[in-house]
Amino acid sequence: MRTLTVHLAERGYDIHIGRGLLATAGHFLPLVQGRSVVIVTNTTVGPLYLRTVRESLAGLGVRPLEVVLPDGEAFKNWQTLNRIFDALMEAHCERNTLLVALGGGVIGDMGGFAAACYQRGMPFMQLPTTLLAQVDSSVGGKTAINHPQGKNMIGAFYQPRAVLADIDTLNTLPDRELSAGFAEVIKYGLIRDEAFLTWLEANMAGLRGRDAGLLEEAVYRSCAHKAEIVAADEREQGERALLNLGHTFGHAIETGLGYGQWLHGEAVAVGMVMAARLSHRLGWLQETDVKRVEALLSAAGLPIRGPNLGAARYLELMRHDKKVEGGVLRFVLLESIGRATVCNVPEARAIHAAVEYS
Repeated sequence: MRTLTVHLAERGYDIHIGRGLLATAGHFLPLVQGRSVVIVTNTTVGPLYLRTVRESLAGLGVRPLEVVLPDGEAFKNWQTLNRIFDALMEAHCERNTLLVALGGGVIGDMGGFAAACYQRGMPFMQLPTTLLAQVDSSVGGKTAINHPQGKNMIGAFYQPRAVLADIDTLNTLPDRELSAGFAEVIKYGLIRDEAFLTWLEANMAGLRGRDAGLLEEAVYRSCAHKAEIVAADEREQGERALLNLGHTFGHAIETGLGYGQWLHGEAVAVGMVMAARLSHRLGWLQETDVKRVEALLSAAGLPIRGPNLGAARYLELMRHDKKVEGGVLRFVLLESIGRATVCNVPEARAIHAAVEYS
């Protein structure tokens, strides 16, 4: 097991990365002792791992309340969130009850948001079971649900007490979901670590082949970047915004097509191509750089061309993005491979060109 710490001003927490962590009760002990526990999971992950977590808690004399939600981005809404609140209320859960989010990004986001809201805040732990959740959404405290007009528009910053990333859970992940997670891994190389990007290029075949050692290294290096950025900018007032590379375009794809039609990582992958194209249009990236981005995403099994929503529709959807300031769209773009920046792009034609090419 390898451990990273997210150092925050008020309270830090650990990210544990390794194999067999869900079955190891000792890692729960500091948080579970003396508390009631509720596990929030979904209909896909529950049958795979709920028993393992339940048994690990039974060793501590804990019998958790279990809330099993429907699976999918389409259910990341108020109606599903209320099912968590209903269960907490019916069981008379108190403020010190520990909420354990067992699943991918949707479960982590909704479980964290429920924890932030219930009795104005209850402790929660992230047990991410997808690659995307392990390297991105489980770390950093962003919790949210979707709105029909925009992704993750209703939520809160609320940090977990710990994150346990069990690499073994990736063995049951469908190929498409595994590839979707690589989009967020590749993002770290593009925005701040070209050496990591080169490592991914050299090892993508092994990563897609589910080599446990390579996957653990990719998760560790990704989380190390995320932990460092979050520690420096917890509330996304500066550097943390760079983590949104490709997300403005990507969220437009997810919202425009309907939540769940494309996986988040697939939409982000195309969004990063669009951002690279826009960076090239502005004179920062060379065409060879853009081709390099496309080649790695393709090697990861990800799409590099977006749906034909039309440039006007993309712009309409992006105006609902959280990165709009003063009515002006702000994009995360690449000054070079491994160096990102946030900027306004006043030239609508450049945005149209980036969208239409993809």
